[in-house]
Amino acid sequence: MQKELIHTVQTLTFEEQLTGNQTTMENTVQTVFERIKQEAQKIIVGQEEIFELVVVSLFAGGHVLLEGVPGTAKTLIAKTLSMIVSGQFSRVQFTPDLMPSDIIGTSVYDLTTNQFNLKHGPVFTNVLLTDEINRSPAKTQSALLECMEERQVSIDGVRHELPIPFIVLATQNPIEYEGTYPLPEAQLDRFMFKLKVDYPGPELETQILRNYHQGFNAIRLDEVGIESVINSEELTECQKSIQAVTVEETIFNYIVGLAEASRRSNELMLGGSPRASIALLLASKTYAAIQGRDYIIPDDVKYLAPPVYRHRILLKPEAEIEGLTSDDVIDRLLAEVEIPR
Repeated sequence: MQKELIHTVQTLTFEEQLTGNQTTMENTVQTVFERIKQEAQKIIVGQEEIFELVVVSLFAGGHVLLEGVPGTAKTLIAKTLSMIVSGQFSRVQFTPDLMPSDIIGTSVYDLTTNQFNLKHGPVFTNVLLTDEINRSPAKTQSALLECMEERQVSIDGVRHELPIPFIVLATQNPIEYEGTYPLPEAQLDRFMFKLKVDYPGPELETQILRNYHQGFNAIRLDEVGIESVINSEELTECQKSIQAVTVEETIFNYIVGLAEASRRSNELMLGGSPRASIALLLASKTYAAIQGRDYIIPDDVKYLAPPVYRHRILLKPEAEIEGLTSDDVIDRLLAEVEIPR
C-alpha cells in the first residue's frame, strides 16, 4: 500500500487553522504518536506504514486483520506495540482443535474451597495476537466476537470486563487456504482495518540483515531498549482529544456517499455496512489528530478507505473473472464519489 495522498482541498495557513483545541491536540496526540513512532523505529524496518495504521486503530478503539505471508514482521509489530503502550501481550496460535475456552478461559473447581474459580484465558490482555485466525472453525472464531465488540467475555453467564486498552491483531496467510475456515462477513466487519503486509524492498531487507548481523534478535526484544511511551490513562486522554476533532457536514456526506456507492455498485454483491462508515469516520479523526490537525480533510478519508473497506465488500463472480480485486473496486468508488471542496 503506497501512502500517496492527493490534496483535493485548498488549506488555510497553519495559523489560520489552529484553535485552542489544536494546540492541546498537538501537545498530546501528535506528540505521543511521534514518540511511539520513534521507539518503534528501533525494531520495525520496512513496515512503518503498517505499524502507523495499527496505532491509528489502537487510538480509535478498533482491531486489525493483518494479511501476509509468514516472516513479514506481523508478530513483531504486535509485540512492539505492547511494549510501547505498557501493555500485556498474549499470542494464540489458532488450530483446528482450538476450543473457545482456550481463548476466553473457563471455571475450574477448587477442591480445597469447594468453589469454582475463573481461570483467565489469553484474551485477558492488552494486545492479543491471534495467529492464523482462519485455521480454527467458526465456533472458536466466534468466541472473539463479544470480546472485540463489547470488550468483555461471558463465562458461565457472568460477564467479565477486559483490560483497557484492548486490541486484537489477527493474522492470516493469503496463500495457503487448504484446511482453513474463512472468516464470515459478520466477524470481518468487527475489524477496523485489513492491512496487506508485503515484502520489504531490497534496501530495507538489507537493513534488516545488517541489524541481525549487529546482534538484533526478535526473540530478545527486551535487549533493544524500547521505552514505554503511553499507559492506559494517557491513552484515554488522547482519545478524548481525538473525539474533539472537527468534522464538517461535507465530510459526513462524503463518507456516506462512499457507502452508498459501494451498495449500488454493479461489481459488488455486498457493500459497506454502517459500521464501515463509523470505522472510516473514527479512523479519519484519529489520523487527523496524529497529523496535528483538529479537523478532517478529504485526503484522510481517501487514504483510509481501502483498509476500512477491502474486507467488508464482496465482489460478484463476474468481477473476479475479470481479474478485479477489492482494492480495484475501491479505487473506482473513490473516483466516482464527488470530493468535497
